[in-house]
Order: sequence, then C-alpha cells, then structure tokens
Amino acid sequence: MTYNITMVAGARPNFIKLAPIAWAVSKAKEAGEDIDCKLVYVGKENDPTLEPSLFSDLQIQRPDVFLGVDCESLNELTGQTMGAFDRYLDTVKTDAVIVVDDLASTMAVAIVCKKRGVKLAHLVAGTRSFDFSMPKEVNRLVIDGLSDLLFTAGAGASSIVSREGAELQKVYMVGNIIIDTLRQNHTRFTRPKCLEKIGVADGAYFVFTINRKALLTNSDYLRQMIGSLSERVGDSPVIAPLRGLARETIAPMVADKPNIHIVESMGYLDFGYLTAHAKGIVTDSGNIAEEATFNNVPCITLNDYTEHIETVSQGTNTLVGYDISKLQSSLDDIVAGKWKRSSLPDRWDGRTADRILQIITTN
Repeated sequence: MTYNITMVAGARPNFIKLAPIAWAVSKAKEAGEDIDCKLVYVGKENDPTLEPSLFSDLQIQRPDVFLGVDCESLNELTGQTMGAFDRYLDTVKTDAVIVVDDLASTMAVAIVCKKRGVKLAHLVAGTRSFDFSMPKEVNRLVIDGLSDLLFTAGAGASSIVSREGAELQKVYMVGNIIIDTLRQNHTRFTRPKCLEKIGVADGAYFVFTINRKALLTNSDYLRQMIGSLSERVGDSPVIAPLRGLARETIAPMVADKPNIHIVESMGYLDFGYLTAHAKGIVTDSGNIAEEATFNNVPCITLNDYTEHIETVSQGTNTLVGYDISKLQSSLDDIVAGKWKRSSLPDRWDGRTADRILQIITTN
C-alpha cells in the first residue's frame, strides 16, 4: 500500500527546506519503495515571491495544489488556511503531513492535522527566541505541541522541546535541512550579472539583506545602521538584493551612498553564489547566517538573539542587535581580516532528508 506524504509550504523560504525531502522521496521511489509525496502551497499560484526559476533552481516540481489563501491579517489567514487544508484532506489520501518553520499558516495546518488525527511532522522544531512579542514565537509553541514527530536541527533545539514536555520518542535530531539544499546545489550556483555590472571580483564585496518589520519600522536605527555600513566597508561595495517593503524603506536612505547598490531580488542559484563568495554579510536572516557558517563567510546578524545558536558558537555568525558600536567594530574586523573561522555543527552532512524520510515512514 502506498505511503502518502503531504508537504506544506507557507512561504518561499519553505520550499528551500522541503526540496531535499522531495529528492529523497524520488530516490526512494526509484529504489522500489511504495511512497508518494504531494507538495501544497498555501498561497496563490501567481504569488510574485515565487519567481519562475525557483522550482527549476531547486530541481523540484511546482506545487501540486495551491490553496489560494491571500490576506494580511494573521488571524484571518489562520482561519482561511484551516478551511482550505481541511478541504484538501477530504480529497487527498494522506498518511503524514510535513510542515516547516513557524508561519501562521503552518500553525493552521498543524491544528487541522491534530483535529483529524493525521500524523504531523514539524521540520526545524524547537527554535525559540523566547520573545512573546513575536507572533511566530506563539506559532512555534503551538506547532511543536501538536506535532507527532519533532525534527530538530541541533542538540539545543532538542533540549528546548524536551524541557517543554515533549515525549522523548517524538524528538529526533536530524540535522540542518538547509545544508542538504546547499550541498546539493553548491556546484550549480551561478554568478549574478550584477557583479559584472558593478565591476567587483569575488570576495571583494559585502551582501546586505533585511526583512523583519521590527527593523524596517525603526527609521532612526536604520539610518544609523546604513550610515555605519556605508562608512565602514572601505572600498568594498555593498550589494543589497531587496524587494517589497524592504526596498521601499531602504532605497531613500542609500540615495547619497554610492557604495550601496540595491539590486533586484535573485533566484536561489544566483543568491547562493552571491553569499558564498562575499567578503562579509549583514543580515537579519537566520537562514542566511546558517549558509554563511557552511561557506565560512563572516556574518553579522542584526538581532540580539538567534534561533540557531550553533551559527554563533561554532560558526561565523555574530549578533549585534541594535548596538551600532558593536556593528561598527564587527565591520572593522571583517575589513581587517580578523574574523573567526567556522567549524561545521553536528549533522550538517547533507543527509538530513534521508533521516527524516526513514523516521516518518517507520513511526
């Protein structure tokens, strides 16, 4: 009898983490295993954040189903997703559902699975900021609490869910799924055209990304941060692939800073090359910090916490929060070549998806 898995993505970054599981399922099917996998996207088919190259870059199919949910209110989004996913389960035989990260739509899917008695596996479980002013922190607690299988990226995350009362037989430290994607595609990365246009060599530029609304709405901090970034990088250009609110907010602040180049957002393979060959990275993204650790690229994170502490304790990441002087000294260290070296955390070996598939089909 076929074992049917449904993977649910709530936003573009989720596909990058789900792709390795799709590859693992394909490999298992080729080996004769009776298994099938459906990919579901909560949003609409014409979502502008899903560039046409995303799925070809990741070597996965487009979603089998688009639930069509599209609204800004998180509570409304939760309700719409619950209804749409409930109807999906009415029509598609599903033995297990895999959700990833901590979106409101992810929580909605988790609630539906629990109510219907469908096995739920949470990928990248146990991440915590311990800041309950963040809606995602509430989502994380709910999703982990409802999940039948908790797949964590490291020992720290496993310890968190255990302290919170998760049964030990539910918790599996499988490793960092984003590293599976990175290892699979590293030789496929493509040099973005903006590097030629700007006229900069590999290893001679900084990358800047920002996305969190809490930062984008703090204009005083942003101006100080942008000013420090422009002043402290020396002769190195700063390349900033930004879209949407981030682009609208940052563009006026860099109009008089010719060394900061806002460029169009990139596909996965181009952006992977950009960050892998950077002199340094300034970001608020935990995923980018993880990739920087793997690539041994200095990374400054504009938060005072990280859900992935191994990127700091073993990797190339450092946290500066809202401390402008700490940001400045960190930039100075990168320019001077004084940055710490990285060592790979446990189970960043590219086999996370294989471990997940074996566990989910045998439990």
